Amino acid sequence: MKYLITGAGGFIGSHVVELLLNAGHEVRALAHYNSFGSWGHLEGSPAAAHAKLEVRLGDVTDFSMMRTLVEGCDAVLHLAALIGIPYSYHAPASYVATNVSGTLNVLEACRAASVRRVVITSTSEVYGTARYTPIDEKHPLQGQSPYSASKIAADKLAEAYFGSFDLPVVTLRPFNTFGPRQSARAVIPTVLTQALNGAAEIRLGHLDPKRDLTFVEDTARAFLAAAETPGIEGEVIHFGQGQAVSVGELAQRCLDAVGSKAQVISVPERQRPEKSEVGLLLCDASKARRLLGWAAKITLDEGLRRTADYLRQNLSRYRSDRYAV
Repeated sequence: MKYLITGAGGFIGSHVVELLLNAGHEVRALAHYNSFGSWGHLEGSPAAAHAKLEVRLGDVTDFSMMRTLVEGCDAVLHLAALIGIPYSYHAPASYVATNVSGTLNVLEACRAASVRRVVITSTSEVYGTARYTPIDEKHPLQGQSPYSASKIAADKLAEAYFGSFDLPVVTLRPFNTFGPRQSARAVIPTVLTQALNGAAEIRLGHLDPKRDLTFVEDTARAFLAAAETPGIEGEVIHFGQGQAVSVGELAQRCLDAVGSKAQVISVPERQRPEKSEVGLLLCDASKARRLLGWAAKITLDEGLRRTADYLRQNLSRYRSDRYAV
């Protein structure tokens, strides 16, 4: 098959591109346009010189470009998004432009091109703080940040395009993903880079929230399954380990992974507004197991070790002394 991957230069997108190429597919990869001509994380990827990889620079907010890129593709995996929750407090209109209007452009382009499968990337943040656990796909959606609200809108557009136009769309909803190439705006690289740089104190926001974490290679496998499994059009499917760990405990496990004795502290400048902070996310992945045959293979501690190994080799790319929003 020939795939279009939006957000291909990003953390998860670059891993998905590699997995698809390794499976023998052709990939047209959309990386975000920039004046440096950079392909993002595809730059240092083994996939960069692959004969079946075609890289384009652009932006999902440009409909004419999306219409052109979709042509000739059998399936589209839409991963492009603005993702930093703290930044969404400062630039909510940017999140609507990319996450809502950009998704609309992808859906409309796919409808015009009659693609065989469209996978829209959602997020567990759309659930907000859990009203019950474990969370299944029927849990209410709660927009506790401009970011999560923009993703709820994108999910509903996908639902509407399936209902209104019979577009063969699947909404895939990862719980928190971590691993090599993740940016310092996420908690695990934040802790590990500070520790690897010898910090005596690890500065974080709130330590009580609990998250269900999946290693990026397992997340990439879910995307491939969502693209290839027949008969799941119109479904919303989420996935996660089924285990929740607090930010404070997670930080300690990161420190253990690199042998650091640093002290973890909570500082006000890294804390999210009280009503915006999501307190608990814990996944019921039974639907993913049933429909996709998906189950996590990499444990949290093994994933942390692999992530730490990557960061040791790429520490110069991270500014651990600066709060990344």
